[in-house]
Amino acid sequence: MCQTFLKGKDAMIDSNRYGRRDALRRFALAGGVVLWQAGCSQNVGQAITPAGAPVLRVLILENQKSISLSATVPPSVQLAGASQSQQLRFGSAGAVPIMLTATGWRIGSGSLPRGELHVMPAVDGSVFINRASYHGSFRLVPQGPDHFDVVNNVNIEHYLPGVLPSELFPDWHPEAYKAQAIVARTYGLYEAHTDGVGRYFDVYADQRSQVYNGIKAESAKSRSATLETGGIVVAFGPPGHEIIFKSYFSSCCGGIGQSAFDAFGDPDIPPLRAQNRGTCCAQSTKFNWPAVSIPKAELTRRIRAWGVWKKQSEKDLPPLARIDVMATNSLGRPVRFLVTDAHGGRRMFRSEALREAINTDANTGPKIFSSFCKTLDDGQSIRFIDGHGYGHGVGMCQWCAQSQAQGGWNNESIVISAFPGARLVRAY
Repeated sequence: MCQTFLKGKDAMIDSNRYGRRDALRRFALAGGVVLWQAGCSQNVGQAITPAGAPVLRVLILENQKSISLSATVPPSVQLAGASQSQQLRFGSAGAVPIMLTATGWRIGSGSLPRGELHVMPAVDGSVFINRASYHGSFRLVPQGPDHFDVVNNVNIEHYLPGVLPSELFPDWHPEAYKAQAIVARTYGLYEAHTDGVGRYFDVYADQRSQVYNGIKAESAKSRSATLETGGIVVAFGPPGHEIIFKSYFSSCCGGIGQSAFDAFGDPDIPPLRAQNRGTCCAQSTKFNWPAVSIPKAELTRRIRAWGVWKKQSEKDLPPLARIDVMATNSLGRPVRFLVTDAHGGRRMFRSEALREAINTDANTGPKIFSSFCKTLDDGQSIRFIDGHGYGHGVGMCQWCAQSQAQGGWNNESIVISAFPGARLVRAY
């Protein structure tokens, strides 16, 4: 029987979590969650790309009318469902434009009928889309008569090295990078087997999921962190029947996190509940942030724009009168806000919905860094005061992870401290 050692910063990871030989006995979708069952092995922590790592479908470009495609080795193109592919030929320009018309695809001087167009590199990483290179292959998915989306189909272990440097500072500790690799891997897999089911992509390449910038973003540190944690995810449940969950992370919790339920209305599970992290992330310049003043007329415009985007009744919000904190969590962080309009109408907002609404279409105007703040009616403006943190504050705080790594914590302990009650398991 495998033993568990998960107490304190010197926590060990037992072979049940990192077992490779019998690692994945079952992988299924049940009730919207992914089930993983791990076995025991002494083959621990090998720095290789694990066999069986799945492909993630990353939406890298949206609503394109034309893209530029170039390659160091000519790739092939093929319509979905077609039996044959065609090799692209590049002229002296070294790149070909690809565009979609009402009659089909225009690829340089050539053409193909309408349909999902696949671009298959002859050598991995040799294709450039708008001068950016990525591992894996590409799907150009029509979204209308003349525009399309670009999806990068990439092995998740090749995806992560392009995520970590986009989410962390380059000089951060290797253990923080490894912790981020575990959490980002879990997040990507969860999305692939929940929101990704039934649609043509799994994750966005920006902050709607996690930021991914392809090969140009990779570093020796990000590749090493991915390799050294290959296949490891964070999960919750009885031993041998762990379930991966949406492993949120954000920049700085400001000392007090909030639950996924309070922030987003997600299921209330122990690993995603509020935590008091004290001054762990105090190195961040956003641990405390100065007052932000935004005119009520501007707030009204932004909240209306948010309502249009979300197709909510707030699109018709009368002029805003005030914003008040209506509820805090047990640790004192605001989790519900009341928006009152000039006609006396009242609307309750979850913390992150309000932050998103306030920052919608802000352009270069002032924004709030988190919902961990208080509000003050300032006549024609609302002042957001006593602000702490950057981001939603759910799950792993990246600045806390960096501080813990600097203090000697290993990546496993960092992840488990961020998600209390969870365990690390090998998914493949």
